[in-house]
Amino acid sequence: MKLARRHFLHLAAGAATLPTVSRIATAQTYPSRPITIVVPYPPGGLIDALARILAESMRGALGQTVVIENIGGANGSIGVGRVARAAPDGYTLSIGASDQFVVNGAIYPLQYDIVTDFEPVALLASSSALIVTRVAVPASDLKELIAWLKANHGQIAQGHNGTGGALHLCGIEMQNAVGAKWPFVPYRGAAPALQDVMAGQIDLMCVAPAASLALVRSGRLRAYAVTAKARPATAPDIPTADEAGLPGLYSSVWGALFAPKGTPEDVIAKLNSAIVSALADPTVRQRIADVGMESPAREQQTREALGALQKAEIAKWWPIIKAANIKGE
Repeated sequence: MKLARRHFLHLAAGAATLPTVSRIATAQTYPSRPITIVVPYPPGGLIDALARILAESMRGALGQTVVIENIGGANGSIGVGRVARAAPDGYTLSIGASDQFVVNGAIYPLQYDIVTDFEPVALLASSSALIVTRVAVPASDLKELIAWLKANHGQIAQGHNGTGGALHLCGIEMQNAVGAKWPFVPYRGAAPALQDVMAGQIDLMCVAPAASLALVRSGRLRAYAVTAKARPATAPDIPTADEAGLPGLYSSVWGALFAPKGTPEDVIAKLNSAIVSALADPTVRQRIADVGMESPAREQQTREALGALQKAEIAKWWPIIKAANIKGE
């Protein structure tokens, strides 16, 4: 009887350790098959381009094919939701922007939590915004622009590329800093909004440097400041908002990699190592620069740094979004 009981307890103890053993074995053999990165946008956009640049380099580091799957809709929440429900084994990941992993949590009734249902893997790239206007605006610098905005806010219109997106939030933060309100005009992308700024149909917008610097250089737009703590390498002649007269006006678009909650630590470490290796490649960094983004510094490439960034962005933007009563469309 005692022998039988000992045998039962031995089997029970062995069964209890199976999940742990399984996770360790999974981490040790990972990856043993292709990895899918879900891009929560249609093909062709900035985040899609970033995913394809990184996936190509990650293949070499991981020894497996990295497949890109585009699942658009609802500001990216459909694609990200699929990853939230995926098995936490490192084979289904999400690349996403601040829109998906910050803004959507405030404007949509999501079926997942943007923080607790994901594991941060690594920050991939970021881009600040430029404050630009039509060339006929009678302001030679940001301080003069602020005065003009205050005096004419009833007749001003500002464009953006989507309600609740980074460029819209940049405009709201700008209004709060200036102390005046003016209407926003939403567009299906930054390009048509910029066309209307150049045509004089609207007056100003926040826009990514990659989309606007050539137009500024050619004299078709006027740029006043960059919404970052430092001048970007691509525009060293354009002052920061701190320097130009709106201190503390920081707004950026960033792309990052996330895994489902519960993905083993060793798997996260291997994925992070592959990203770090990719971002150390000068060719990859140049390709990221070519699409208008900047690679993060080495200390910003850890999973801890990404988690801290996401939480800081939520703390900053959610009160602004809720005060402006922004709702998902």
